[in-house]
This record gives sequence, C-alpha cells and structure tokens, in this order.
Amino acid sequence: MIRVSRKRLLMTVIRAGIALLLLLLPVVPGAQAADFLTASGCSVSNVGYLSDLAREYERRKGVKIYVRGGGSVVGIEDLRSGKVDFAAACRNREPGDPDDLQFVQVAWDALAFIVHKSNRVDSITVDQARAIYAGQLKNWSELGGANAPIKVFVSRPRRGLSGVESSMRAMILKGREPAVIPTITQLASTGIVEQMVEDTPEGFATTGFTSGRKRNVKMLKVSGVSPSVRTIVSRKYPLKRPLFILVPRQHKPEVQHFVDFVLSREGQNYIKSLGVVSLTDIP
Repeated sequence: MIRVSRKRLLMTVIRAGIALLLLLLPVVPGAQAADFLTASGCSVSNVGYLSDLAREYERRKGVKIYVRGGGSVVGIEDLRSGKVDFAAACRNREPGDPDDLQFVQVAWDALAFIVHKSNRVDSITVDQARAIYAGQLKNWSELGGANAPIKVFVSRPRRGLSGVESSMRAMILKGREPAVIPTITQLASTGIVEQMVEDTPEGFATTGFTSGRKRNVKMLKVSGVSPSVRTIVSRKYPLKRPLFILVPRQHKPEVQHFVDFVLSREGQNYIKSLGVVSLTDIP
C-alpha cells in the first residue's frame, strides 16, 4: 500500500461509507411495484449517464429508478441475488457470469488515462501506460513531468474483475495483471479510483471517458489524441469499448419498457445530449 495523507484517506473512507449505505438502503416503503425500479453496477455508467437517464425517464414516464453504484461485479452479484431489477456494466460477458443474464449494449465508451489537474504531463502512449502498470516507469519525470513518484490506483473488487480492469487487461496489459509494488494501490471500485486521482497530485489511473470527463481530473491524450466524442466516433482515439445494461431473462415488464426507451431514438438522442457516444454515433 502506498502512503496517503490522513485527510485523503478519511475522505475516501467517508465516500466509500456513503456508497455502502446507499447499497444497503431499503426500498422506499409504500411504493407500488410498477412505480419504481432498482439498479446497481458500473461506476462509469452510473456517473457518466445512467443517473441522469434515470431522472429523465422518471420525468417522461413517471417511473422512479433508484440507481446504486458499486461496480460491474456488484451489479452482477445484485442481479444474481435478486436485489435489483437491472444492472450496468462496462465489460463484456466473462466466464462465470450467470447464463440467464442478457448483455444489452446501450452506448459506447473508451478507456481514458487520468491524472491530477496540476500534473503537467499532457500525453502518453499505450506502451508507456503498460510500463507504468508493470512498474517499469515509476517517476513522472520520465514522462516530462515533475520529479515525483507515479502513484497508481487500480479498481479491484473483492470478487472478479471490475469493468475497467477487465477492459484494461484486454486492451492495454495484453492479458497481464498490474505489478504488485508499493506504488500501486487497489481500491474497491472505479468511482473511488477517480476520487483518489482527484485528490492526489501524483496520481494515475485508467477509467472510462464517459465518467472521467465529469470528474475534476485531467484526461491524458493518447499519442497526441485527446479523448472526446468526436475522436472516439472517428476512431482517431483508440481504446473504444461498449457499455451495457444487464437484465435477467425473466424480468419485469417495466424493465423491458425502460430498455426499449434506452434503445429508442429518443433514448439514444438523450444519451447523446449528455455527451456520451450513442449507438447511433457508431452504427
């Protein structure tokens, strides 16, 4: 574990506690089954589009959606145990996922490398990112930055792989795991990873463009190309990946109504209005 200030650690613990409390909150008493849905899962989706989409769906259709975060693994486990009606994920199906889950793609995302706003490094290559995770690049001065250690934050839930880590392994690390070294810290979810980079001047992490753009961080260019809707759609920016909503094969009619809305022209237009790459942007 790397050393972090007591203030940073306390803030992270408080944020994680709030997130856990939201996960444990009971369903609102007195609500009728048709009046609300529950969801959990991918932090990138939750921050990037799903919470906004849920509010818009309630405004249009009158159906409340309670969205909880926690990461793709949490979403899948919540669906497995029947705690939620649907979940969000930012990774493809993997061995061990329940057979009765349907992965419905609803948008596009891309992996993005994030650093603290004060970091003077602006661009990185995929090879350099791989070297950071391998422990071969350890100081920001090696990338044209300050003489300071690179403090890496990785999302690693207790079970399975987070959506970001799964994508990162496949697209950046060539199937390998990040090195086990003192400057790499494992955290419970991508949401907490993003918060730590916000608070750590030497911080570095991989996240999704969809949520990273809404955080108080700098998203690095990759080989000189900034992550944006335009560069992802044009394929100038690499590391594109899908975003999914997961539903059990046997699900409530209200869940199907929500999925139908998300996939409809009006739903996709709303996702696009949030600054997210919609399915219509990349046929």
